[in-house]
Amino acid sequence: MKLNKNFDRALWAFHVNTGSCNGCDIEIVAALTPRYDVERFGIKLVGSPRHADVLIMAGPVTRAMAPRIKRIYNQTPDPKVVLVVGNCGNTTGVYYESYNILGPIDHFLKQIDPDVKIVHIPGCPPRPEAIIEGAAKAWLVLEELRGEA
Repeated sequence: MKLNKNFDRALWAFHVNTGSCNGCDIEIVAALTPRYDVERFGIKLVGSPRHADVLIMAGPVTRAMAPRIKRIYNQTPDPKVVLVVGNCGNTTGVYYESYNILGPIDHFLKQIDPDVKIVHIPGCPPRPEAIIEGAAKAWLVLEELRGEA
């Protein structure tokens, strides 16, 4: 995968647990540790969705998180990409047809924004290497959206 010259620009990400078991969240945090050190590539977690380029979401959408996810998505400036980490966020996984689950993240977000750009990372949980590769794919999508590709 070849990234554009704009790869030297920082990619700011905001992490949201939409109702996961925390397995994917642990792997996301592992990508920040010195072993993988995603910050050397310019990928940085930020404390507010208002500063983010990418939303990293893990887990299926629960009823309690639905209004919060909508608010976080709407607070993130355009252009934005959603990085869905793990099987539960992509398909609802083991939570399939649970009474408290509204569905996978992409189905929920397409109700808010039909043009949402999503990068899927499968796995239960996916390894940090897969998360880093997904972040690079999200970067390419952002470059296309900005017209820099």
